[in-house]
Amino acid sequence: MSKLNMYSLDGTQLTDFEVSDAVFGIEPNKQVLHDAVVMQQASLRQGSHKVKNRSEVRGGGRKPWKQKGTGRARQGSTRSPQWRGGGVVFGPTPRSYKYNLNRKVRKLALRSALSDKVLNGKAIVLENFVMESVKTQDFIKNMEALNLNTKTLFVISANESYENAYLSMRNIPKTDILSVEGLNVFDILNADNLVMTQEAAKLAGEVLE
Repeated sequence: MSKLNMYSLDGTQLTDFEVSDAVFGIEPNKQVLHDAVVMQQASLRQGSHKVKNRSEVRGGGRKPWKQKGTGRARQGSTRSPQWRGGGVVFGPTPRSYKYNLNRKVRKLALRSALSDKVLNGKAIVLENFVMESVKTQDFIKNMEALNLNTKTLFVISANESYENAYLSMRNIPKTDILSVEGLNVFDILNADNLVMTQEAAKLAGEVLE
């Protein structure tokens, strides 16, 4: 079992928290991390690009000149692709870019992302995410006490109390919060610091092991 430093929300260091080596202590697989991030970014694409083909362009119903005798090439419509204002050949049409990786690959990617943060000393555990009142300045002081001065991702369990802390931190730049059920590779790697409550860390270890 690996150990992570555990703190209270006000920055007080507590006893170390044991986490699963199979989830937080593996050698990160860079290829799988890349594949997972590309998959997530592909799923975010709108895919709403659209051009008109020759059947959708307005006009062009009349033959521009007679078939024979002009010396020019025969033409049936001014909306053919070779005409200015004509339809587009093989242009983009609405589509979904979403695709899935195998479940084992997705789990390996999450384990690799978590292990990468632990390996680089960018992961800590919080005793809980409870605040007595909603006050952003208090939360900023807590972050300073925890030495969280850069982009930070907080991970909590949906079953624990976190409402006051969430309301206090939601307007602070470069901070984000996720439930452990919604944990994903892109958000983990995009953050400089990973902060998990002990409930979230325990649940992640059980689900991903």
